[in-house]
Amino acid sequence: MLILLPPSETKAGGGTGSPLDLGVLAFPSLTPTRERLVDALAAVSQDDDAARAALGLSPGQTDELERNRTLRTAATRPAIEQYTGVLYDALDVRGLTKAQRAKADARLAVGSALFGVVGAVDPIPAYRLSSGSKLPGLGTLAAQWKPDLADALAAADRGLVIDLRSGGYAALGKVPGAVTATVVTERADGSRSVVSHFNKHHKGLLARALVTSRSEPGDAKGVVKVAEKAGLRAELSAPTEVTIVTAG
Repeated sequence: MLILLPPSETKAGGGTGSPLDLGVLAFPSLTPTRERLVDALAAVSQDDDAARAALGLSPGQTDELERNRTLRTAATRPAIEQYTGVLYDALDVRGLTKAQRAKADARLAVGSALFGVVGAVDPIPAYRLSSGSKLPGLGTLAAQWKPDLADALAAADRGLVIDLRSGGYAALGKVPGAVTATVVTERADGSRSVVSHFNKHHKGLLARALVTSRSEPGDAKGVVKVAEKAGLRAELSAPTEVTIVTAG
């Protein structure tokens, strides 16, 4: 089972790991593209104005540029600890038992505009680059990652893929046949709407259920069963789509 998580704009930073070594990251076929993007991001971040325009940053986010400037020299953390925010709070890998953490490390990967996708234990530094950014001379990130990212994910051979990435990151490398999840709110009158604010929270809870489960689902029905056992209200809405229902 491979569970693909979205990244987050916020990062923990710091860490005790050695500086970035692209050669040790999972999905090694992506190394040439990673090298190109790391160099381009570090280069554009030397110029505050150019970097803010390329990355969509405000003048108050200059600290993000400093992280990009030191991509090659900064300390690293395991990817699953580097990304922070609502989804990762709900996932709460630090609260897992030793056995559960081992499953999480084996089952989780994180989509990334800079690295394509990284394994949970891959040591990476803090950085700022989103799926919609355009680096000078390189065009869109989707153009940079196609078709290498999709090919790398297809070749992973990790069984069922559960793709919880947001649309912009899923578009960098699609996984045909992957199970996806939609979070909706159900009101008292039975009407439903897609959740935005709590979407990440419930996807984090689903990811936690999947990494702590003793079972390894082989299809979307199996994912629904794991979610329900963890106390989530889940439905099979299509052969490869699960809906998580929350109360409005």
